[in-house]
Amino acid sequence: MAMGLWMAPSGLMMMIMSPVGAKLSAARGPKVTLAVGALIISLGYGLAVPMIDGGSTWSLLAVTLVCNTGVGFAYGAMPALIMGAVPQSETASANSFNTLMRSIGSSLSAAVIGVVMAQMTTDFGGHALTSAGGFRAAMLIGCGVALAAAVLAVLIPVRASARKDPLAVATAESEVTTAKV
Repeated sequence: MAMGLWMAPSGLMMMIMSPVGAKLSAARGPKVTLAVGALIISLGYGLAVPMIDGGSTWSLLAVTLVCNTGVGFAYGAMPALIMGAVPQSETASANSFNTLMRSIGSSLSAAVIGVVMAQMTTDFGGHALTSAGGFRAAMLIGCGVALAAAVLAVLIPVRASARKDPLAVATAESEVTTAKV
């Protein structure tokens, strides 16, 4: 129960930030929102590095709040980017593929970080525990990956929407028909 209570604020932060991310996407586009979210996540992991030696649960909470702020921005931006990049008939399968890739990425990243942390241990009463250096390395890897994601987000090509507004299409066709008459 205690762990759930410690995790609740970061989940609430993600929920609070999601509408802010939606407004940013509406104003500047989901590409910008994804890049901002990735930068915020990177900031969160970067903040964790100097806080590791302090051992405070409050600093861990602060880091998760910052990281989940970025997640709140990024999670909504990806489906919007996908839906804008594929034909309307393919949005369901494209978003399903995104979900699959997100699951594979989560599993793979957890395995990589697990290996890093298992290799960087210290002896504690006859038991191998991850050292502070192992936690630092994990946070730096997360920071670097989030920075790379921000760069990739910025490099996503923007194209005109494949789906046109039906009203705009009807109006344009009407104007063309009127001009011919």
